[in-house]
Amino acid sequence: MTNLTIALDMMGGDIGPPVTLEAAVHAVTEFPHLHLILCGDPQALNEGLAKYPQAPSSQLQIEPTEQVVGMDERPSTALRSKNKSSMRRALELVESGQADACVSAGNTGALLAMAYYVLKTLPGIDRPALISSLPTISHRKVYLLDLGANVNCDSEILFQYAVMGSVLAEEVEGMERPRVALLNVGEEQIKGNDQVKHTAQILSSVPSINYIGYIEGNDIFTDKADVVVTDGFVGNIALKACEGLGKLIFTEVKRVSGKNLFTRIMARMALPILKKIYARVNPDQYNGASLIGLRGIVVKSHGNASSEAFLYAIKEAMQEVTRQVPSKIKHKIETLLMERP
Repeated sequence: MTNLTIALDMMGGDIGPPVTLEAAVHAVTEFPHLHLILCGDPQALNEGLAKYPQAPSSQLQIEPTEQVVGMDERPSTALRSKNKSSMRRALELVESGQADACVSAGNTGALLAMAYYVLKTLPGIDRPALISSLPTISHRKVYLLDLGANVNCDSEILFQYAVMGSVLAEEVEGMERPRVALLNVGEEQIKGNDQVKHTAQILSSVPSINYIGYIEGNDIFTDKADVVVTDGFVGNIALKACEGLGKLIFTEVKRVSGKNLFTRIMARMALPILKKIYARVNPDQYNGASLIGLRGIVVKSHGNASSEAFLYAIKEAMQEVTRQVPSKIKHKIETLLMERP
């Protein structure tokens, strides 16, 4: 596609316009074919844009909104009472076809509820899922879903997640026949609850899904699978545990390296290596969880994302638009429904 239009929820996130505006300016500067619709308070956005006189104004359009969805607001309350919010307007622009995708760093629950209500799910999909990529030891990415959209999932929902994750990995990362695995408490076929076992039976009966079996949590990063499927309760805990472990490691490296003169000298010598490692696992470049299964593209950025991280979320949305991910998922689901015994 030569021209892309993405609607941004400029008021979402812990910081709002100072972060989202900087990312938006960087995005349109880097991509001349990108048009961004900035949904939010016009006064705050105009004042913020005044700090970027070099920004290509023809690629930035302000869409005035009156309300902001709070980060701690109940999803049901936001859905009922925030019809004029920046989040709701960004989704409406996707629904009407004025934008190809929406990116928001706002309240996750509210975004899920509004996106489900405004955009609806694709035919054959019961519930959308949050999916994001993570690094592996082989420098390939692994996709993990669901990350918290649905904490209770039956085997049919997990099967749909496997299909959607496989399509996303294939289209965005160019993986040929992505390896799909179910996250379980063991690799043996006798392990797991009835929900996981039944999902395994369904996936094993569909040849076009490259199902490889169960993997455990310690193998998420070992490149055993390209797509790891689980329910939103387990997936969210797994993701947050990984993020917490990463913070612990970096904190300990800093503490130990500054302990005395010898460790400071050793740390200075190891700095180039540490920078390369950090560049590989820097969470900013994995920011942007896609809400897949909807009749439109929605990307959720971390609420505390930096401008660099929010830029990565915009790029993720651009990739999905270019590869027409929703239509590919729709086609795959339709095909599999005919394939299944």
